[in-house]
Amino acid sequence: MSTVELTKENFDEVVSDNDFVLIDFWASWCGPCRQFAPVYEQAAERHSDLVFAKVDTEAQPELAAAFDIRSIPTLMIVRENVAVFAQPGALPEAALEDVIGQARGLDMKDVHESVAEQQAAQQEGGNQSTGPTA
Repeated sequence: MSTVELTKENFDEVVSDNDFVLIDFWASWCGPCRQFAPVYEQAAERHSDLVFAKVDTEAQPELAAAFDIRSIPTLMIVRENVAVFAQPGALPEAALEDVIGQARGLDMKDVHESVAEQQAAQQEGGNQSTGPTA
């Protein structure tokens, strides 16, 4: 399977409609991005059951900003609408395969429970008074 080019127009749909999406944030002028591209494409062919997507950070600066991408290439893995992995740098083939295997092995029920707990803790913290009341 070839990779899918993500834009701000199709990003939500692609990520929501697929349980496992790998996203390569890249730019055409980036040497390490060009080195990583064939590794990523070959992994896409080996894992045809997964969605391999790319975000051109030059053409889609809003997406890069939304995910606080500060270095490229950055690989992100989203499972069931939860970012479970994000790492800058061009991964060698063996490391990419290892990351994919680890992401496949995640118990998403546990991940969703952990996310819910974190969100509840943040809401609780946000509801507490930060100063004296008059």
